[in-house]
Amino acid sequence: MIDTSTPPATSKTVETVAGITVRLCGDSGDGMQLLGTQLTNTSALAGNDVATFPDFPAEIRAPRGTRAGVSGFQVQFASTEIFTPGDTLDALVVMNPAAMVTNISDLRKGGILIANEDGFNEKEYKLAKVESNPLDADVIEQSYRVVRVNMTQMTRDAVSEFGLSTKFADRCKNFFAMGLVYWLFGRSLDPTLRFIEEKFSKKPDIMNANIAALRSGWAYGETTEVFGESYQVEAAKLEPGTYRNIMGNQALAWGLIAASQVSNKDLFYGTYPITPASDILHELTKYKQFGVRTFQAEDEIAAVCATIGAAFGGTMAVTASSGPGIALKGEAMGLGVMLELPMIIINVQRGGPSTGLPTKTEQSDLLQVMFGRNGEAPMPVLAPRSPGDCFAMAVEAWRIATECMVPVMLLSDGYIANGSEPWKIPEMKDLPEIKCSHPVASESGEPFLPYSRDENLARPWAIPGTPELMHRLGGLEKEDGTGNVSYDPDNHQHMVETRAAKVAKIAERIPEQDVFGATSGDVLVVSWGGTYGACLTAVARCRDAGHDVSHAHIRYMNPMPSNIGTLLRSFRTVIVPELNTGQLRMLLRAEYLVDCIGINKVQGKPFAVTELVDAITHHATTLRQTKAG
Repeated sequence: MIDTSTPPATSKTVETVAGITVRLCGDSGDGMQLLGTQLTNTSALAGNDVATFPDFPAEIRAPRGTRAGVSGFQVQFASTEIFTPGDTLDALVVMNPAAMVTNISDLRKGGILIANEDGFNEKEYKLAKVESNPLDADVIEQSYRVVRVNMTQMTRDAVSEFGLSTKFADRCKNFFAMGLVYWLFGRSLDPTLRFIEEKFSKKPDIMNANIAALRSGWAYGETTEVFGESYQVEAAKLEPGTYRNIMGNQALAWGLIAASQVSNKDLFYGTYPITPASDILHELTKYKQFGVRTFQAEDEIAAVCATIGAAFGGTMAVTASSGPGIALKGEAMGLGVMLELPMIIINVQRGGPSTGLPTKTEQSDLLQVMFGRNGEAPMPVLAPRSPGDCFAMAVEAWRIATECMVPVMLLSDGYIANGSEPWKIPEMKDLPEIKCSHPVASESGEPFLPYSRDENLARPWAIPGTPELMHRLGGLEKEDGTGNVSYDPDNHQHMVETRAAKVAKIAERIPEQDVFGATSGDVLVVSWGGTYGACLTAVARCRDAGHDVSHAHIRYMNPMPSNIGTLLRSFRTVIVPELNTGQLRMLLRAEYLVDCIGINKVQGKPFAVTELVDAITHHATTLRQTKAG
């Protein structure tokens, strides 16, 4: 039997640090995502605050050894509260030359470069389009602490007793790397040992081989002389409560389920698979016991139309896609606006246009979800700011949809969807109350008016089959009150304005915009979506440096909080960082007549904190000099 206990503590020097940022890179078949996930979960169980950033190849079958086929996973774990997966890397683990040359620029000077030397050979140099071994370059040896490890051969040696083929033995090398990383950063083996036992319980040879590889990696770190010390990160002081590590798409799925439970509605999820939204479907299929019904349609149009049918039938109706799929759903979304039925449309943004960068993050669908429908068809738009916030905003989207009888757009992005963080599990009693009332026939015999309005300008949600509540639905303009088809010009004007007023009125029932820092001053940084962590961290550093900078992160994109205009006009300079060419900046300028400065990036990569600090500092310094002169 294989010993599955954690090895004894290292006898080498242990240095305590506030936080560590690690990136693990290799071919998409090298198990880097598994390695990163296990490191994340282990660090979360150790009490660290954790933030992650997985990076997937865009091609499903990218050629092995090529730069296009590199898969990466970045983790930052810390003893203080963090909001990003880190900027520069403290350690980089690479399995081949392609992984090294595409990621080495992010490793800080003096950082640790751990390379699987067995993956560096003439064939791999050619695939990575390098002329010679990049590990031998003088600049590499002079700039980083290079640790060359024969991971492939040492893994084969560690698992030789189990009779695996060379192919299966080599698949264990990610666990060897995992054991080495665990030793280097003081991580416990226990959670991963339990994972291996549970996952491979029906394949004992593979289970024991992976355990042996994991322990062999740990033993190598303990016995080799190439590491002068290991590192320890103490537990973070987070708000008391029960936490678990959660990814954005997982949190969205759970938030939808929670909303269906508090509103006493079954959940219908109609969708067509698309990166990076597909994992919402995968997660929801696990929870049929909570009244969840998932439908994988033949295309995007069928998915959203089925969702409209579910909403008409009285179910909590949800559909999801990314930018290309949202374009296809556009006509049916306009139908949902015309019908005034409650539903949620989720857009997990990715790089575009067209197929664009399907596995990379971007924020370039804001104008699409605001205006990408024919006619005047306004919809509420909400945008979670982090993986954990996806849960709360999913619940909030359903609250708004049912209170106002309107389709609601929930705007996530690839960075949030695939990232993870510790999430404090809420109590069901603390979730907002969502009442879904349905009309019945009038006792006085008065005719049912399907487009009558309540105080929220919402029409009644009449369930099919309810006696005396028959009414006509369709895409043609409705007569006020009766819902009959109407071509009357004045009625059309009235209905267009009423639908717009209903959405605008939502601003009365959402929180005012909060601010990190002062509510007036020199510089206000305004962000939305997945840029939250980088912007908040950058502003905090600028404030520590003595700059008069505040931060406002908008989660309600349409309508915006009622105090946004006053807030913007309370600062001399407004800076809007976005992973697009300036879409929120355009909206703020048009709506509030306040000039804004954009910090824009469209590279499929999130902002680094340092680049935001540099840009904010430049503008703050320029403004201060102008005032002084």
